[in-house]
Amino acid sequence: MKSALLQLNVTDDPAKNLPVTVGMLRDAVAQGAKFVLTPEVTNCVSTSRRHQQDVLQHESEDQTLAALRSEAADAEIWLLIGSLGLKTDDPDGRFANRSFLIAPDGSVAARYDKIHMFDVQINETETYRESEGYRPGTQAVVAETAFARIGMSVCYDVRFPKLYQALANAGARIITVPAAFSPVTGAAHWHALLRARAIETGCFVIAPGQTGTHASASRKARDTYGHSLVVSPWGEVILDAGEAPGVYNFDLNMEEGEAARRRVPSLSNAREFRPPDPVDQ
Repeated sequence: MKSALLQLNVTDDPAKNLPVTVGMLRDAVAQGAKFVLTPEVTNCVSTSRRHQQDVLQHESEDQTLAALRSEAADAEIWLLIGSLGLKTDDPDGRFANRSFLIAPDGSVAARYDKIHMFDVQINETETYRESEGYRPGTQAVVAETAFARIGMSVCYDVRFPKLYQALANAGARIITVPAAFSPVTGAAHWHALLRARAIETGCFVIAPGQTGTHASASRKARDTYGHSLVVSPWGEVILDAGEAPGVYNFDLNMEEGEAARRRVPSLSNAREFRPPDPVDQ
């Protein structure tokens, strides 16, 4: 199946980002892609909560979502919008980091709100508190498509293997990990984590990412790692997009996943066990 991922370098202005994303999506379709994926926060990369309040919208009003749904319908493709930052009606005012799977008729086939929040201090100058601005999701999601069941996740989720085991056990054969990964943790862990998730589950792992320095009118610009990856169920890197924004094409052969699971049937071999006894201090 001809597929493509978009590696983006978005700004903190959704209106400026949208025509760039649409143009790249149309390029992917023109090259024959029937399944296209975009990164996390496709509409806006910003660490300023005040700025996000000014530019983000509720799902029903979001112009990026509306436009990309229309493009998917016109091209009759499956589209994974990696995620959008969206306003919610929560009393605490936090946003949703929501991934969308769009069907070829433009309908929303599935929604997934990122479960694990990136609350870390990487070094003395780089700290993230995602949970201050975004509410965590609570529901894992597997979506049915014409070609495979897709397990949805977002970025920091990749460090929590129980989520991916649950997706695979629910029938996922492709797992999506759209991201806006830190360059520091990306260089150290990105490839290893994605290959591990593919090997453990026997699934294709597709991880479209943000890349480069993101222009910002509201605060110091943020950097992301790039290196969007596609990993086979055997753990082989099929595609590494490097650091340049662009359209990256690849093919999916779903028979590879079945072959990998037959060779090492770790999902069916898994057993329940008691946790270790506490160790006296």
